[in-house]
Amino acid sequence: MSIPRIFIDGDQGTTGLQIHARLQARHDLELVTLAPDRRKDERLRAQALNDCDIAILCLPDEAARQALSLLRNPDVRIIDASSAHRTHPGWAYGFPEMSADQPRLIAQASRVTNPGCYPTGAIALLHPLVGAGLMPADYPLDIHAMSGYSGGGRAAVQAHEAEPAARPPAFQVYGLGLAHKHVPEIQRYAGLSLPPVFVPAYGSYRQGIVLTIALHQRLLPPAADAQALHACLARHYAGAAHVRVLPLAESSALERLDPQRLNGTNDMELAVFANPSRGQVLLTAVFDNLGKGAAGAAVQNLALMLGRR
Repeated sequence: MSIPRIFIDGDQGTTGLQIHARLQARHDLELVTLAPDRRKDERLRAQALNDCDIAILCLPDEAARQALSLLRNPDVRIIDASSAHRTHPGWAYGFPEMSADQPRLIAQASRVTNPGCYPTGAIALLHPLVGAGLMPADYPLDIHAMSGYSGGGRAAVQAHEAEPAARPPAFQVYGLGLAHKHVPEIQRYAGLSLPPVFVPAYGSYRQGIVLTIALHQRLLPPAADAQALHACLARHYAGAAHVRVLPLAESSALERLDPQRLNGTNDMELAVFANPSRGQVLLTAVFDNLGKGAAGAAVQNLALMLGRR
C-alpha cells in the first residue's frame, strides 16, 4: 500500500506552519512541499495539487477558491482551512464531535471544510442544547470571544511581535458592524433560526481562546436549568477524545478562565456556570485557536480521511 501524499498549499501561513510542524516527523505519510521561490508558481502549485492524495488549503478565501480551480484530478481530496466553503453544500463540516455521525461523514468525504476557530467553541456549546430542545432555536444569543493575536494571521503576529512602540493595543474588540463572517457558520451548525450577535476580540498574547455565552433562565424552557444544560453537554461529549465538559463541582470552584491553558493541544474544555438567585447561566469554551481551532482540527480530520483515529 502506497504512503499517502499530503500537500499543504500555504504552508508558510500561521495555520500552515502549525500543520506542517505536526506532520513533518510522521513516517506514515509523505509531506509534499514547494521551495520558497516556487510557492507562487501556478504551474508547480497545480502539479502538486493534482499529484497528491489529500491537499490541505491554508489560504485566504479567494486563494482557496482559486486553488480548487486548478484541480483536474478527481481523486484528490481537500481539507480547506479557509472560510470559503464552510456553509457550502457538498462539503463535510470538519468538527468530528458535532454528532455521532460526523466522523463517518468526514472520513468518506472528498471535500472537508475546517471549522472556524470561534465557531468551534460556539457550536460545541450550542448544537447539543438546541438539538435537545433545551434552548430555543430563536434564542436572542450574544456570543463574546477573545483570541490570541495569532487568530489574525501572519500580519497580526508580525504587528504584535514588532518593537513595543509599534505594537497594537493590548486589547481590541472588533467586528463592530455585527456582520462577522463566522456568524452564518455558527447559525447553521448550531441549529439557530436567527443569527446571533457575535463580538470577537484580540488580546496581547499569542494564542488561546475563551468564548462565553450568557443565558437568562427566564428565556429557556422550564426544565433547562444549569444542571440540565450541563448533563446534556456531558452526555453529548461522553467518550470524546478532544472535548471535555468540566464537572459542575470543578467549574463552580473556578474564579477565572485562562485562554492559554490548553495551548499546544487539540483539546477543548466546556463549562457551565450559574447564579440561580439571579436566573443567569454562563456557557464557556476554552481551547487553542491554532489547535482545536485550526491546525489540530485539520490534522484530526486528516486522520479520519486516512482511515485512522
